[in-house]
Formats: sequence, C-alpha cells, structure tokens
Amino acid sequence: MELEAIPGVGSKTASALSELDDPERALKTGDVAEIASAPGITEGRAAAIARGAIRERHGDPGGFLATDRAKEIYRDALGLLKDRTVTSYGEKRLETLYPSGVQSRIEEVREFAAGALERAPDTEVLDALEDVEPLSAPRDVTVRDRCLATADAERYSEAQQTIPELTVEVVEDARDLADLARGYSTVVALDEEFAGVTVEGDVRVEPDALERPAEIVPERVLAFYAANRECLQAAARVHRAAGIDPPLDIDALEAALDRVDSDGTVVGDDELDRLSRAIDDLDAAVSTAESVANDALRDAIEEQDVTVEGSDLLSLVEQGAGVDSLLSRELSDEYAAAVGQAREELIDSLDLSPGEAEVARRAFPEEPSFPVERDEEVVSRLREDLQAAKDRRAASRKRELAADLADRRGDAEELVRTALELDVELAVSRFARDFDCVMPEFVGAESAELSESGFEIEGGRSPLLDVEFEAVEPVDYDVSGVALLSGVNSGGKTSTLDLVALVTILAHMGLPVPAEEVRIERFGELHYHAKTQGTLDAGAFESTLREFAGLTEGRADRLVLVDELESITEPGASAKIIAGILEELRGRDVTGVFVSHLAAEIREMADYDVPVDGIEAKGLEDGELVVNRSPVKNHLARSTPELIVEKLAGDSNGQFYDRLLEKF
Repeated sequence: MELEAIPGVGSKTASALSELDDPERALKTGDVAEIASAPGITEGRAAAIARGAIRERHGDPGGFLATDRAKEIYRDALGLLKDRTVTSYGEKRLETLYPSGVQSRIEEVREFAAGALERAPDTEVLDALEDVEPLSAPRDVTVRDRCLATADAERYSEAQQTIPELTVEVVEDARDLADLARGYSTVVALDEEFAGVTVEGDVRVEPDALERPAEIVPERVLAFYAANRECLQAAARVHRAAGIDPPLDIDALEAALDRVDSDGTVVGDDELDRLSRAIDDLDAAVSTAESVANDALRDAIEEQDVTVEGSDLLSLVEQGAGVDSLLSRELSDEYAAAVGQAREELIDSLDLSPGEAEVARRAFPEEPSFPVERDEEVVSRLREDLQAAKDRRAASRKRELAADLADRRGDAEELVRTALELDVELAVSRFARDFDCVMPEFVGAESAELSESGFEIEGGRSPLLDVEFEAVEPVDYDVSGVALLSGVNSGGKTSTLDLVALVTILAHMGLPVPAEEVRIERFGELHYHAKTQGTLDAGAFESTLREFAGLTEGRADRLVLVDELESITEPGASAKIIAGILEELRGRDVTGVFVSHLAAEIREMADYDVPVDGIEAKGLEDGELVVNRSPVKNHLARSTPELIVEKLAGDSNGQFYDRLLEKF
C-alpha cells in the first residue's frame, strides 16, 4: 500500500507510519491503537488515517454526508454505539465506521455486523474487557550486570545498535577481559579469537550473540510481557469467558506471566527467593550469630572456676597476653562450642547451601576472643558470592522464561487484538439488541427482486428522541421519488425525517437499523437540510438558493431531506421556490422528502401532481394532539388550527366556528 496515496497522509505522516511493524495490516484492519503508536500520531488522527485508508482501498470518494445536519445525525448514531463499548480502543475503532455509497465497503461492514449480531453480550466478558487495552511499548531496558566485548570497531557499532540494552566495551586481549569480568557478572565476548581463553569469572565467547538478542538480553522480551502483564491476563479471561479459540495456549501463557513481575523480575523461583532473602538478611543474621556465640561463651565463663598458678600468670603477663590467651588455655572447648553455635545459627537462618556454608563458617575465627566478632572480609565475600549466585540464577531463569515467551509475542498481540475487536463487535450487538434492530435490505437497480428506488421503513423507532426508547411509537414510511410531508405541529414530521436519516446512515455504514424491516436504495449522498430558524436576510437567502440550485444539478443517487424550507422567506414565495425545486428533482431520479406546511400551495404551483403524504392527527384529547405517527400516503394532513376550530365547532351551538371551519 502506497502510504501517501491515503487521503490526508503526507510525507511526514507516511514516514511515521512506516516505522510500524506492519503498517499495511494496521491500516487494512483499522487498528487505531497500532496506528496511534506511530510517532506523533494521536488516536483521533489515527482514526482519520484509518478511514482514509479504507476509502482508498474501496475507491470511495467520500462526501456521503453532504450537509451539517446529516453529519450531526451520524455523530449521534456513532455516540450511541460508543456508549456501548467498554474499552477506549473500541470507541476509537468505531470511528472507522462511516456511511458510504460504495457497495464493496458496505458489504465489508455488513459481513462484520452479521458476525457481531451472533455475539451475546455476557457480564463476565464485559467485566474482563475493562482491563484490556492496547499493548504498550516496554520502557527502555538497561542491564548493568552484563556487557558485550569486542576488539573490532565495526562489531562495536553493530553491537550498540543491535543490543542497546547492554554496555559494549572495547578490549584488546585476555587481560582486558579479566578486568571486565571483575566489574560485570557476565562478559560476552563477540570475537572468535578469544575462544579458549581462560579468565576468572563468567566470560563467554559467543560470536553469534548478536543474532540471538533474546538470549543475551532476555530482559528485552520480559519487559514487553511485564509492561502488558495485566492486559494479557485480562485478554486471556475474555477469550475463556467468551469461548473464543485463542491463538496460543492461554493456560501456558498465564503460567508464564505468573513468573514475571510488573517490573520484569522473575518470580516464583524458590532458589532465587532463597538467595534474595539470604542477601537481605545477611547483616542481621551475622549479628544474631555473634550474639548467640557471646551469650554461650559468657554463660560458660560464669559457670566455671578458672584457676591460674602464680608462675603461669606471671609468664602470661610477661608475654603480654590478655584474656584471649586465658580463654585459649582454660576455655578452648567452650569457645569452640560457642563459635560452632554461631556458625550453625548463621547457616540455618540463611538456609545456605553447602558451598556457601563453607564460606560462612569462616566468618567467625578459630582463635579465641571475647567478645566474639565477625570477620568483615569473610562476610563481604559471602555477600558477593550470594549476589553472584543470585545474578546467575536470575539470568538463567530470565533466559529460560524469555525463550519460552519470545516466540509467543505475535500470538500474544493477536490475543489482545481479538479481545479489543470483540469489544467493537459487542458494541454493535448491544446497540442492535437495545434498539430492536435488523439488517436492512438494499434494493433498486442492483436488486433482482425490485426495480423501485427510495426507501421503505416498517416499524421504525428512533433512539435519538428525548424519551425512553420503549415509549417511542413505531413509524411506517416509504418514499419512491420526491414527496411532500404534511402534518400538524408537533405531530412528528421532523422526527420522521430524523428517523429516515438515521436509518439511511446506519444502513450505509453497513450496520443494523432500528426497525422491524427496512428496504432501501444504495444512495451516493445524503442531503439533510434542517429547519432554518427565522426568515433569512437577502444575502443568506441568496446563498440558500444557490445551495439548492446545486442540489438540482448533482448526481441522481441522492436522498434529499428538507425540513420546512418555507421558513427562509415569505410563504407565497416559498411555495413557488419549493415547487420549482421539486420540478427540477423530479426528472433526476432523486429520492426526497420535503416537510412543509404549504403542501397545498406547493402542489398548486407545481407543473405536475406532487405526491403529498400526511401525518394525521386524530383529534384533541384534554388539549393534547392524538396523532398517527406513520405518514399516510397521498394524504394532505389537516393542520392544528383546523383541528382546534373543528373541536370548537362541535362544542358550541354558534355558527361562527362552522363558517370558519368551511374555510379550511
């Protein structure tokens, strides 16, 4: 796909999109989250780009919504759909659905909608979706306990670009490697020439290391799963609750995720936990062991009578000896026992391995002393050994876990994408269920069954009305060609136009519509002109006439909805203007509905028999209109004043109201 061929995508945006792993897939599927991950592209902009890519793919020129009122109805309909999403992705993804006059695009979405209608919204699924969001890029990973080493300048540059998480060091010989090994727990030499070199420390010669970055720096793999741990777990719950076949073994994925913490640390390894505890508790354990030894030695001294001959005491003093020498001579066994207790206390409390225990025993000297004190050098050595063992263990477990997860990333991404797309499907399903929707049938020139154009709505109910949907009265209405719609004030003429516009927009989005049955022509444009508030001045009136002149010269496959155009000027002139517009539209196979209180006058002015439909009021009850909301075909509806005069004539014995009624 040529990125700059997408409407609204220039060279700068195309460059940003090219940085995506698979821009063509993201654009084809309308993956707003993936598109928005490109540098400098917001979610709103991503939705617009996705729509542009769809139009480019289907050869859609756009412009279906030809007026501001048509766009308002679309935004209202989209809002109803968005209200039924759980994720922010679902909201943005729905913005890629738009009304189109191109058959391939409509059919593409109709296929999607048909699948969506098979989805039954489930509370468990919706709850799980609350924690699903687009996958995020992991934070920058920096690993300080390992380094790469090379003597080659080109490999140095390549290593920095391939594995930026590790420091790359320049070395010349084995001595340099040995120096690095003293500062890093692991040194990976990239040059074959170092093979066979014996150096103290963990030095590995791996010339192909740059080809296996996941093994050398498993933190890269783990960072992705750590950053998206909760999201992946939620996506797994969605699949399980919805009964969707996952792209990978979700039990194995969940088990692997349980082994990595939110910061990328490997958890759930007993040996690693033991080493971590030993390091954390070392100082406290040594202090406790000292106390054990000193308490035992103090008790031994207090319980024994120590006798020193005068000649022996003089000899000890002449030799400069102190209490340590006295302990060595008189309490050597007791001292050894006390130190032995200290050593066992230290080993047991830290749960040290045999090798670690050998070092720990040297923390308390053989030579008697009081009080018994640790050998700090030995304690430091033990700490270093424990830390090195922990680092090796952690690195080993990270490599194992990363090897287990590295090949699953694509499937993990698909797992989340499927969950997010399910939210979009469920939004359509919930919309259809909440508003008793059906899939419309497209008819007309492309239908083998019908040759008529226009629309036919049975049992249509608009969810845009400011009343509870259950209270909305169903409307039946069909139009082929151009018709005038008459009716009493507040009888529902504008609501009927809104219903027709809503059904048309949803049908051309490829979505279900709120009706019992709908058959509709595939239109290329929707022109919906709302009622003008107040009489227009000369300039605005001229502009409006120019707009309608353009309307009469446009393409044939249009639906034109006009609400009380007579409000733009004086009634007499309005009737003539509307009649002239109807005459122009008649010969162009345009479908239209013009709401007007001047239906009778317009019909008289027109040069053909204009069809007039009427929303008929049955009468007045307690001052309220009783209306049949479905327009009656070929019927000029009575006005509200006529109904009131009729009521007064029936309630009065006078003849004034009778004579007045005769004038209607």
